[in-house]
Amino acid sequence: MTTDAVSREKPVPRFFLGLLVLATVLVGAVLRPVAKELLLAAVLASILWPLQRRLTVWCRGRRGVAAGVLTFLLIVLLLGPVATIVTVIISDGAAGVQFVSDTLRSEQVADLVGRLPASARDFVSDAIAQTPRDLGELVSALDGYEGMAAATVGKALAVTGALAFHGAMMAIALFFLLTRGAELVHWIDEVSPLEPGQTLELFSMFRRVAYAVVASSAVTAAVQAAAALVGYLIAGVPSPVFFALLTFFLAFIPSLGAAVVCLFASALLLLTGHPYMAAFLAVWAVLVVGLVDNLIKPLLIRRGLEIHGGAVFFSLVGGIAAFGAIGLIIGPMAVALFLAVLRMYHRDYSPGDGRVPPVPGLRHQP
Repeated sequence: MTTDAVSREKPVPRFFLGLLVLATVLVGAVLRPVAKELLLAAVLASILWPLQRRLTVWCRGRRGVAAGVLTFLLIVLLLGPVATIVTVIISDGAAGVQFVSDTLRSEQVADLVGRLPASARDFVSDAIAQTPRDLGELVSALDGYEGMAAATVGKALAVTGALAFHGAMMAIALFFLLTRGAELVHWIDEVSPLEPGQTLELFSMFRRVAYAVVASSAVTAAVQAAAALVGYLIAGVPSPVFFALLTFFLAFIPSLGAAVVCLFASALLLLTGHPYMAAFLAVWAVLVVGLVDNLIKPLLIRRGLEIHGGAVFFSLVGGIAAFGAIGLIIGPMAVALFLAVLRMYHRDYSPGDGRVPPVPGLRHQP
């Protein structure tokens, strides 16, 4: 900042500072309901930005057309696997109902029920007796519960509507960021109270974190699904490909995890009279499938950001505990932001302080 610029600065009135704080609070309150959608859109936009630039060139400079194509392809990419799961569930629905019915009426389950207290034994026996034997009995049973079915369908539609709304908000934000994201970033850099270039450096850090987290999550989910598929094939789990596909998608949900699917399949094997295979699959779920997430994901994020593996691991755990599933991104981003700010401070504001060592963890800019 030059001497002329400093001389032109005026003291800021307290009323104006209060008005600025009030405006900031109001903007935060307005954006809070869609904060997660905006964050996810920003993450996706930062990852897709190289493709957006190339596609804009192919579209002869029409950024809106390029952004629309990328947004549409992303929606198809997200909805395609969901449609695949629904198709598999519908196609295997009859076999699944028959498998559950045979499992519940097997001699092993009957032996377990016989060991229960009398009151509990009668309740469980009645529940098993009322379990549909095939898909036809399941449909007939649902016909007798029109009110309950209507309520369930209503709740399902409400959840689906909410997901569709949030998905639409994210898609709109993504389209806007792809078309005007570069201008927005440069505008923020100009109006930011930080030194010129520092805001851009923070946005660069944000992009590296977003790419590292998303890429590591996808690779980890694929490795977990492949490891689980090997376990399913060895243990002889019915429909191993379907269970592997379910494992892949649940691997993106931190509160569930891929190992839950393996443990569920292990329980099915135990109930169908395969205790040794059930024990093998349970051990495989804990030692192989479960540990993949704790080993590969922090390693990949560490290699993408050059942050210590221990810091990455605890940032993932703490971020998920504090913010839920979105903490998978916020956790590593908070650690990277902290290290980036420290590095900026020692580089730009105390360059002659030899007592302060270089800030570890981030790739130093030239």
